[in-house]
Amino acid sequence: MKAVLTGHTHGLGEALAATLRARGIPVLGLARSRSPQPDDDGFTQVALDLADAAALARWLAGDALSRFVAAADRVLLINNAGTLGPVAPAGRQGAAAIAQAVTLNVAAPLALTDALVAAAAHANERRIVHISSGAAHTPYAGWSIYCATKAALDQHARAAALDAPAGTRIVSLAPGVIDTAMQAQIRATPLADFPNRARFEALQRDGALLSPADCARRLVDYLLSERFGVEPVADLRTALP
Repeated sequence: MKAVLTGHTHGLGEALAATLRARGIPVLGLARSRSPQPDDDGFTQVALDLADAAALARWLAGDALSRFVAAADRVLLINNAGTLGPVAPAGRQGAAAIAQAVTLNVAAPLALTDALVAAAAHANERRIVHISSGAAHTPYAGWSIYCATKAALDQHARAAALDAPAGTRIVSLAPGVIDTAMQAQIRATPLADFPNRARFEALQRDGALLSPADCARRLVDYLLSERFGVEPVADLRTALP
C-alpha cells in the first residue's frame, strides 16, 4: 500500500503524513514547500505549487506518479491541500485570488484523481478522499469562494462514484473543525469580511477544536475501513462508530 498526500507540510496534512508513516504506509507528499522531515524509503516529497495549473500539468505529464505507485496493490490519494481565501464579499475578492483558490481547491484534486486512477490501474484497490468541509452545504457570508469550491468536491465525488472503475472508492469528507493555522486565519479575519467570526472564536475558547493528530488518526482509520466509500459524501464525526 502507498499513499499520495497533498498539503503534507502543515496542520492536518502534516499529521496525516505522520500517521500514515507510523502505520508503515509510504507517502508521496505534494506541497509548495518541503517538510523538514528528510526523504527516505517511506517518505518522498515533491515541491509543487498546486495552485499553478500549468506546473501541475507538467508534473503529471512525467512519470513520477506512475513510478511511485508501480508496485502497490492498494493506493490511497488524500486531496488535503486547500485555501480559505479570498475571504470577502463579492466585489472585493479579485480575479487572480479567485482563480488561484479554484485551481488549488478544485482543479488540482480533480486532476490528481484522474491521474491516480490511470497511474494505478494495475492496483487491486484505489481509495480517494477529498478533504471537504461543512461549508460545502452551509453558506457563510464572506466565504462564497470557499463554500463553492468545497461543494464542488462533494459533487465531484458523487458523480465520480457512479462511473468509477472497479476497485475505486471515492469520498468527499468533512473532517470537523481542527485546530490549525486556518482556524487562526479565520479568527484574525475582520468582521466586515467574515461576520460569523465569533462562532469560531467560541470554538477555540470552549476547547471544541480537534487536534490535527486525533483527526488524522480517525481519518486514516476511516480511509482503511470497509465503511469507506459506502457514501460518496461523509462527515468524519459520524463516519465511524
